[in-house]
Amino acid sequence: MSQITARILDELLALLDQAAAELRRTRAEVIRQAVEYYLEDYEDLASSIAVLKDPSDAVLEWGEVRERLLA
Repeated sequence: MSQITARILDELLALLDQAAAELRRTRAEVIRQAVEYYLEDYEDLASSIAVLKDPSDAVLEWGEVRERLLA
């Protein structure tokens, strides 16, 4: 396991301490979990953007989609 150092705003530190206290976790545990969640979301977002940028993917018109769904 590696160690990193980061600077954060005092207000953010206060929120971190509050969350850690409520969760009965250390700052480090809350930060690790937050980074994991962030990276999971980032992977999902990156995949979604790749799909949207795929030129072979058909573009659908909203009116046509709506008609098909309501039919």
